Amino acid sequence: NYLRAQGAAGALARYRRAGISAVFPSTTASAITTSFTGATPFEHGLTGWFTYFGAAGCVAAPMPFRTRGDNLPLAARGVSPSHVFTEPSMFDSLAVRTIVVTHRSIVNSDYNRYYCGRAERRAYDNLEGFVAETEAAVKSGPERKFIYTYWPEFDTLSHRHGVGSPQTRAQFERLDAAFGELVARLSGTDTLIVATADHGFLDSAESECLTLDAASGLAGLLRFPLCGERRVAFCHVQEGRVPEFTARARDWLGDRAEVRPSRELADEGWFGSGRAHVRFAERIGDVALMMNGCYTVKDWTPGEPRHLHIGNHGGASDDEMRIPLVVAQV
Repeated sequence: NYLRAQGAAGALARYRRAGISAVFPSTTASAITTSFTGATPFEHGLTGWFTYFGAAGCVAAPMPFRTRGDNLPLAARGVSPSHVFTEPSMFDSLAVRTIVVTHRSIVNSDYNRYYCGRAERRAYDNLEGFVAETEAAVKSGPERKFIYTYWPEFDTLSHRHGVGSPQTRAQFERLDAAFGELVARLSGTDTLIVATADHGFLDSAESECLTLDAASGLAGLLRFPLCGERRVAFCHVQEGRVPEFTARARDWLGDRAEVRPSRELADEGWFGSGRAHVRFAERIGDVALMMNGCYTVKDWTPGEPRHLHIGNHGGASDDEMRIPLVVAQV
């Protein structure tokens, strides 16, 4: 929807073939893991930016591989990626040379080292480097190659300023031009370029950003801090208190959210099909808060900076779930 509204005359729109669906939750941790593995969130078990990992005994963010709140490396708890990640890298199953091009700040992260498998990893520092390193990867040898490239800045600015902001619009225009430049530089190399997004965005007004401490006593019924996303939060409720929590959450949220048993979403196929991750049930908790409209829900833990995103994703709205399929044969 953003591409159609803001980039109709640009390079990405010129090569857009269709709209396709993101995974649910429509968020980076779930979607990029699907890109790296070919597995659904139901199979790979990463169900949001924050996930409860029983093997670590805490809620953590799998991509930075750090605990929630105190922001400590999971390695400090003796937890390695193989303790919480299970799906193998798709790149290891391909019978061609594989290369991953990503930002220097994350190229050697625990998450990337695990899910990139045996793929070569190349780093860049800015958008010009992103184009140059992708071009260099394509032209690094005559053999067939699969090259995966990732640009994070549109997401970062959309969270901070809103997807409708001038800052994000300027970023999009630079990215669109960079895609056109990449197409031109790769002309004649017999390369198929496929571009998409991990998710979409919507903007939330301050009045639409709900915090759990505004609901008297609700947080006290939880075993752990909220997991998942601000647009779809997974609640791990104290034993025997699920009916009470559900009723109180529905009273508080009203038509601002659907309050549903998490297992119902899994049974209905929201997270995709396949064989369930061995710890999938613990990762989605007991109750899901699925926010309507542009509403979000958030709780706070000690040591966590208090800020509210303007741009959000993770929910099931069209703006969050519909992503473009862009294909250029050069």
